[in-house]
Amino acid sequence: MSDVLEQSPPEHPDPALQIVSFPRELLAQARLAAGEERLLNCLQRLCNDAPATFTQRLAHTLHYPLLDSPSLFACTPVFERVSLAQCLKHEFVLVQQAGELIGVFADPFDHARLAWIDDNLQGAALYLAHAADLAAFLARHEESFHAVDAMDPDGDPGSEADPLQRLSLTSISEDQSRVVKLVNSTLYDALKQHASDIHLGMTGQGLTIKYRIDGVLNGAGKASGSAFAEQVISRIKVMAELDIGEKRVPQDGRFKVAVGERQIDFRVSIMPSIFGEDAVLRVLDKQDLSDKVSGVQLQALGFQEQTLRALRRLASEPYGMILVTGPTGSGKTTTLYAMISEINHGVDKIITIEDPVEYQLPGVLQIPVNEKKGLTFARGLRSILRHDPDKILVGEIRDPDTAQIAVQSALTGHLVFTTIHANNVFDVIGRFSQMQVDPYSFVSALNAVLAQRLIRLACPHCAVACEPDDELLAVSGLSREAVSGWHFVRAQGCGQCRGSGYRGRNAIAELLHLDDDLRQMIVERRPLAQIKALACQRGLRLLRASALDLVREGRTTLEEINRVTFIA
Repeated sequence: MSDVLEQSPPEHPDPALQIVSFPRELLAQARLAAGEERLLNCLQRLCNDAPATFTQRLAHTLHYPLLDSPSLFACTPVFERVSLAQCLKHEFVLVQQAGELIGVFADPFDHARLAWIDDNLQGAALYLAHAADLAAFLARHEESFHAVDAMDPDGDPGSEADPLQRLSLTSISEDQSRVVKLVNSTLYDALKQHASDIHLGMTGQGLTIKYRIDGVLNGAGKASGSAFAEQVISRIKVMAELDIGEKRVPQDGRFKVAVGERQIDFRVSIMPSIFGEDAVLRVLDKQDLSDKVSGVQLQALGFQEQTLRALRRLASEPYGMILVTGPTGSGKTTTLYAMISEINHGVDKIITIEDPVEYQLPGVLQIPVNEKKGLTFARGLRSILRHDPDKILVGEIRDPDTAQIAVQSALTGHLVFTTIHANNVFDVIGRFSQMQVDPYSFVSALNAVLAQRLIRLACPHCAVACEPDDELLAVSGLSREAVSGWHFVRAQGCGQCRGSGYRGRNAIAELLHLDDDLRQMIVERRPLAQIKALACQRGLRLLRASALDLVREGRTTLEEINRVTFIA
């Protein structure tokens, strides 16, 4: 294999590509500095270019034609010639573009990979792509590849559930049952994409598969045939130890799988529908959560500085109740754990009761709810009070008994952290009234209510500056004059964000800190509009205002905050 610097230029170079090549001195410097590091990564670090610009310069320097992210994702992979396993191993894919077969790779400095390409694909045109784009392309097609493979008509329609299913690409490829193969590949791909939920829905034509990633449902694949769809749902029910013969009422269960050294829990909800049954699997990767949250501090969650200072002050109070509210998946548990981590100095007895215990905190007594054995939130909380606690975390207030005991705990010298489902800080008042909690006791115990949401952030690798049109501004409740000086961005999509245009999430919050005047208004059952007006006068910033701050700074888009928050 000749040196990559001596590659001949392509026959049809792009005349519009005006890119500055890398100087030979920089390439030589990268070779000397690489050591154990890949030369490609070392060069990118030294030149400090944006990913797209770096790949353009690299292709121009080494005389390779370039395949950018949109062009790559428009191609069709040819896994019949080069298998998915080989593509993953060699970071290469053979695709079809306009009837022509071309090979796409990312690392032109890997001589072993180039030799393998020469040996296996003589005469194929080679194109360069960014490594992240290539990885995202392969990941996107991996699930559909498994789904097609699982539809092998010669497969066995079912098998007995393994008590602890072990997932890997090797085990999936060795599965003989097409049903088991589809289920296992779906679980594997969901974990790989960090999905929080898996939705399996039956339609008149078969089965649809969707993943919830960063709070948004993404289509993942389809399987045709009603009979096959029923077998997939039955497989899920077997794994969760549910009644496969009962199809008229909802069922709930759970199961575990092992991926490498990790054990992942799945909570299963089966719901009857007009086409059969739908299944939703909640992914609970305790080790992944522990790795992300272990030792996490409040500042890592993205709260504004004013909110951050207030939460730290509230976490240090000697007694009272701190309520966090928001929909499922809005980060309530993470916020509470971050608050507890900051006060967990070993001098206080901290006890939690949760359903389930999602990850472990060192030095904290954590109790899992077990309703089948009679250990409910209310019963567990009563027992906790006899265990001499200083701080208590109640995973969720669901019923009047738990609400009453939590309030009494806060009134008797304990600091209680808990969550409740409500849309905003003011709806919490109505929720406790519905649970018949005495208003005077409730407001006496309550220190503050935090309502929060998670906003997807625009991908820094592909977001571009833009000016929103008048229609979008009007729909967002804004005027052209009000947004003067704002830094608007548009989410495009690239390999770094898997084509979504967003990467990562940031918490936004509204924090209601109760004072004597607000407590008096709540006890007197004043209209919520009056309570809200007084709270805003005292400095309450609503969720919408926090979301607009992210738009103003160019960190997210108007479309995203309109999806998550109400327009005032």
